[in-house]
Amino acid sequence: MGFAHDRRMATDEGSVAGAEKRWRAVFVAVFMLLSIFKGVLAWRLQPFVDEAFYWQESRHLAWGYSDLPPLTAWLIRLGETLAGHGPWGMRWPFLLLGMAWPWLLVAFARRAFGDARAAWQAGLGCLLLPLAGTLGVLALPDVPLTFAAVLAIYAQWRAASENRLWQWWLLGAALALGFMTHYRGAMPVLTALVFGITDARRRRLWRGAGPWLAVLLAALGLVPLVISNWQQRGASLAFQLVERNPWRFHADALAQPLEQALACTPVLYGLLLWAAWQAWRRRRETAWHLIATQAIGFLGLYFVLGLFADNLRFRAHWPLPGYLPLMAALAVLVRERDAMRGALVAGCGVAALGLSLGLAWLGLAAGERSPGWLAGSKLFPSHFVGWRETAREAMRLPEAAGLPWVADNFMLAAELDFAAAGRHPIYVLDNPLNAKHGRAVQVALWRRDETALRAEHAGDAVLLIVDETAVRERDRLAWLGSLCARLVELRPRARLELFAGAKPIAFYFARVPLTPPAAGDPATCVAWRAAHAARYGE
Repeated sequence: MGFAHDRRMATDEGSVAGAEKRWRAVFVAVFMLLSIFKGVLAWRLQPFVDEAFYWQESRHLAWGYSDLPPLTAWLIRLGETLAGHGPWGMRWPFLLLGMAWPWLLVAFARRAFGDARAAWQAGLGCLLLPLAGTLGVLALPDVPLTFAAVLAIYAQWRAASENRLWQWWLLGAALALGFMTHYRGAMPVLTALVFGITDARRRRLWRGAGPWLAVLLAALGLVPLVISNWQQRGASLAFQLVERNPWRFHADALAQPLEQALACTPVLYGLLLWAAWQAWRRRRETAWHLIATQAIGFLGLYFVLGLFADNLRFRAHWPLPGYLPLMAALAVLVRERDAMRGALVAGCGVAALGLSLGLAWLGLAAGERSPGWLAGSKLFPSHFVGWRETAREAMRLPEAAGLPWVADNFMLAAELDFAAAGRHPIYVLDNPLNAKHGRAVQVALWRRDETALRAEHAGDAVLLIVDETAVRERDRLAWLGSLCARLVELRPRARLELFAGAKPIAFYFARVPLTPPAAGDPATCVAWRAAHAARYGE
């Protein structure tokens, strides 16, 4: 009987080890396939408009900028210094960070629950989550911010469990990294503090040096923010905390759960919320307490803030770091409840479909002609395409040789600057979009705004380049009609109807006035008339 028992035990252990190897193999296979596809996209995809502006920031290294802390620009500068100018040079550091955090999550889940199979399952689930699976393709601040948040979770668990000095160093460095990436880097700091003071067994650790060391290191991440805001007279802080936020209740934000359900895919979103509830119920155990704190902080607080904060910009990605540890919790919970396995398989299947659709869309945007297939639909990738063709046309015009380029908004200016590798002077008109996105102050500091154009080129000829669809249709008459009050002697020179007219770009020769002319009837401006005639044939 003892021999049979030992043989059953060995069989069970072998079965567990075999299952662990199978899930590890699945995770590694999906990880490698996804990484290769993301690498191809990072190499082929034209820069997103925000990426192009961050690239401009990387050419003016500073402690911070009017829209963000400095880390995104610093990473882009590092990437291009080592790999040369281009989409790949700009993006490869972000691709590496996007490839690193799934492994950190697996390490956290394995240590927190002592279950290697659940750890690989958690990592696989995160790879399939659409917002997470596409992370790293673009050079955006959410990549280092997510990496910092996952690293902080891992470091918190190690420090709370083992209380070694290097673990507190790691936690402080992760939190500092978040502060240097985005103002939303405050959220991992908040959840770490809440975890550290609400867990009775962890409160005793504050008597030692470790937690205070982590606080000190995290605070060092604020130094660039303090310096840059002092240099810019608080412009960055004012934009992030005041200008972009109405700070009044807007009922449309009650739809945030629907947005999150679409971003996560509905079945998986429901399972993750259930996992958050279960983590809260089990919060007496340290691992569950840590996960519950992270989930409630990112999901709950961002929902509340969303009811009063910015309602004009995409924000579905804000709570992403809160979902990642919930994947670890979900993998463990489903092991305990066989009835939930079918729902998890369905949820991951739908998530994989959502991820595939997202990657396919990026693949279409990366093609030379395929973006035109989406012309006329809301899926047209207008913020990715057209800059290469526009720059080629500007360089082709013989009469424009040696003339400064003037773009009608900061997005087009950034894309043209990227295309020209920073070798051509490009100015930006004072489009309301510049202020809306927090870039007006930065453009002025670089002396590339309308004021600098008049000061440096009064009376000179320039090449004006206009993206006619950059502003909303309801604002188009006012903006295009105002161009004749900003520059004078506008003469149409060329026109690109890119992707079946989905991306119209107009070129004008113009002159910088010695004194700005009085504003006239916007409907009489040649820029408006040309755009209107091209669109409606009148």
